[in-house]
Amino acid sequence: MLITDPAFKFYKCCMKKSQTITVIVLSCSLLFFSCKKTIPKAALQLSHESLQQRQLQTRHFDTADESFLLSASTALIQDMGFNLDESETKLGVIVASKQRDAKNAGQIVGAVFLALLVGVIPATDKHQTMRVAVVTRPIGNGSKHAVRVTFQRIVFNTQNQVSKLESIDDPEIYKEFFGKLSKSVFLEAHEI
Repeated sequence: MLITDPAFKFYKCCMKKSQTITVIVLSCSLLFFSCKKTIPKAALQLSHESLQQRQLQTRHFDTADESFLLSASTALIQDMGFNLDESETKLGVIVASKQRDAKNAGQIVGAVFLALLVGVIPATDKHQTMRVAVVTRPIGNGSKHAVRVTFQRIVFNTQNQVSKLESIDDPEIYKEFFGKLSKSVFLEAHEI
């Protein structure tokens, strides 16, 4: 075989191109993977509003008996009209819900007006699911427990689509819940 053979020249040329492409791909990969990815410091910090929200939703109780707190919380939730959905006493978690009407007179009037004006009937809020979650956890050496409660609502429209999904942030609701829970804990602790 002669070195001047055209097939050999073609093979030699392809090998040089292949080596060049390999070097370029490896260089780009090295540059891409060597870029340092860092998480911004502010990404892991809670906002001031988040801290206020957590303080609103949490109270501490001077009892070592977590099951006692969960029992009192369950009774209170059921007294408020909620149905128990999930309960895991070993983890200190209770989740309950209730169904309520979500019709709004203003929305209905606006929908009727729009239907008369344009001929299109828009969706309006129809019903809502109210959810409550209670989580307990021991504090320090276990002689105290923290109870955190959150209230949410999911609103469905007349087309059975979710129109609102929101946390309920009204301080009065949390104040009322913890006031009733404190009374319940006191009454049960003194067997009244």
